[in-house]
Amino acid sequence: MMLVDTHAHLDMSRFDGDREAAVERARQAHVGAIVNVGIDLKSSRRAVRLAAENDLVYAAVGIHPHYARTLDGAALESLREMALQPKVVAVGEIGLDFFRDLAPRDVQTRAFRAQLAWAGKLAKPVVIHDRDAHRQVLDMLQEWAAEMQSSPLAGRLGVLHTFAGDLSMAKCAIEMGFYISISGPVTYQNEERLPEVVRAVPLDRLLVETDCPYLPPHPHRGQRNEPAYVRLVAEKVAELKGIPPSLLAEATTANARRLFGLNVVG
Repeated sequence: MMLVDTHAHLDMSRFDGDREAAVERARQAHVGAIVNVGIDLKSSRRAVRLAAENDLVYAAVGIHPHYARTLDGAALESLREMALQPKVVAVGEIGLDFFRDLAPRDVQTRAFRAQLAWAGKLAKPVVIHDRDAHRQVLDMLQEWAAEMQSSPLAGRLGVLHTFAGDLSMAKCAIEMGFYISISGPVTYQNEERLPEVVRAVPLDRLLVETDCPYLPPHPHRGQRNEPAYVRLVAEKVAELKGIPPSLLAEATTANARRLFGLNVVG
């Protein structure tokens, strides 16, 4: 029952004391791959380095909307160079965050559009961050998806990570060629929206993730999250879909392999 944690931040300082041990715990939990996702230039470089040093880890590189102000021509060129390194499987995380608004919205929009453009040129799928910007994110992705119709990325444009939209948004994203990734909140007792989404999204469009060190699943709320806990997310998703966990693991691992080109057996 092999799983893939499709979104982690193992490079962050909260793992400095036991990073290798956390990877080993994931391995022991039958996690066959971890996609470590950058949020700025420094973390993207760390993600690339971590992927080079560990057979279980792959990398995504990009500028999170919180750091959109830092995306200038030099930064974009650095990201392009990193994206060509072995085991860099995606551009991300990129998108819009209108909840915290740590960067002006027009700056976020320009950074998002620029990174979508070069992801398309490099034929790398994108990892999308969306918080309180559902309509704007969909509009920009629809525009980009139209440009990608004849691209090698068609049908596997990327993933909406830690999905926070409604079922209508999920269906729209899937029609464009995106995957929907589910994380720890699906296990929370007071979560009312995600169960409907999980039950309705086709099995061949679902992914699972931790977004560690954030959003630990039940019963680890209040603790640091880590990749081994992706199994708890997968078990809850399987329960909601009414299928054996082994079938959910097989499907989501195949989806991750298809989207990111991972060398992992499901």
